[in-house]
Amino acid sequence: MYFSIYAKDKADHLSLRMKTRPVHLEYLKEHADKMLSVGPTMTDDGESPIGSLLIMEFDTIEQAKEWAAGDPYAKAGLFETTDVHAWREVKPKEL
Repeated sequence: MYFSIYAKDKADHLSLRMKTRPVHLEYLKEHADKMLSVGPTMTDDGESPIGSLLIMEFDTIEQAKEWAAGDPYAKAGLFETTDVHAWREVKPKEL
């Protein structure tokens, strides 16, 4: 089952994001088999990251929440909020 993980950065924490980014990317690489799509959410001008949006596959929501809590960004205290929800992909041809 797919889950969306949306994490919003705390204000004025870009330096923490950049400092933690290498270990965060390693964490993602270790779990690449679970990813459908991942990436940062950006400011309206597209210049600066302000959060993360990940669509990933897990058996349960508990596993998704555990994975999100283990993200080095989360462990470093980067996120103001993290929301995890079941997610279903809909293809345009299915509409």
